[in-house]
Amino acid sequence: MVRETSDISPAELAQLLHDGTVTLIDVREPHEHQAERIAGAVSMPLSGFDPHALPQNPARPVVLHCARGGRSADALARCRQAGVSVAGHLAGGLAAWGAAGLPIVRGR
Repeated sequence: MVRETSDISPAELAQLLHDGTVTLIDVREPHEHQAERIAGAVSMPLSGFDPHALPQNPARPVVLHCARGGRSADALARCRQAGVSVAGHLAGGLAAWGAAGLPIVRGR
């Protein structure tokens, strides 16, 4: 079960993804997502971000991520302001994910 919070650690996100209990949204720009990403992440760039376009499935809450956590925190704030439920965001972003030794998909 995903708790309603802001920060989700890389280890916690890895477990949630393994369990198939979250939808991961990458708010970085498309060229960043294409260059490197977490497997299964869906690209929804912050530059055109619409909280109401996020998938809303109670069985698979949304977790946001970016490169270092700033843009995903911004997207999280936009979601909450719009009244859209989001579980949280990856603390430290893709940089923290990689630093934790978790796999990063590179290239197309």
